[in-house]
Amino acid sequence: MADTITESTFQQEVLENQGPVLVDFWAEWCGPCHAVAPILNQIDEEPELARRYGVMSIPTMILFDSGEPKAAAIGAQPKQMLEKSLGLAEE
Repeated sequence: MADTITESTFQQEVLENQGPVLVDFWAEWCGPCHAVAPILNQIDEEPELARRYGVMSIPTMILFDSGEPKAAAIGAQPKQMLEKSLGLAEE
C-alpha cells in the first residue's frame, strides 16, 4: 500500500509504526526514481517475500540455485561488477 508521507505525518506513519515501512524518497524529475517504480510496486505487492529474503534496499537481485539463494547484488552496478557480485564472472 503506497501512501504519501509528509513532514507532518512522518512521525506517526513511519517512526511510530509497529511494522516495516518502506520510504521512497523520489522526485518527479528523477529518471532512476521512475525506473525503480515498477520494482517498488512489486515489492509493495509482495512484502512478505521481500522480508523472507532480507530485501532492505532496491534494486536487489538474488541468484537462486536449486531453490536456495546463493548470491545477491544490491544497487545499480556496471555489468562486470554485477556479474562478480552474483558469482557469474569467470575468474
